[in-house]
Amino acid sequence: MLEIGAIVWGVRDLHRAIKFWSEALNYKLSREPDVDFAILIPQEGEGIQLSLNAAVTSIKPKRHHMDLFTRDQAKEVERLLNLGATRVDWKYEHEADYVVLADPDGNTFCVVQVEP
Repeated sequence: MLEIGAIVWGVRDLHRAIKFWSEALNYKLSREPDVDFAILIPQEGEGIQLSLNAAVTSIKPKRHHMDLFTRDQAKEVERLLNLGATRVDWKYEHEADYVVLADPDGNTFCVVQVEP
């Protein structure tokens, strides 16, 4: 049996990514970061590890994304925008339950509304 141990996220600015994703997900560093690699874990409880890898050679965002689930999409989108995320010009289907944002490195992710 396999299970997800970590998501590895390519970034260009490690310290900016640590700050953004720690605040966005309520995560913390698991240990002091290396020069080009950091591991974030939930502040409390269980959760998937987010590894930030600054040893990327492309300036273009990678073809990956996360879906972040929330019961208050508008509030979370606004909070993430205030942290440095940006809106992505996206062609949404009718009654889409997600909003596409980009982190400060340009990596896209979705904020998905789930039922309360």
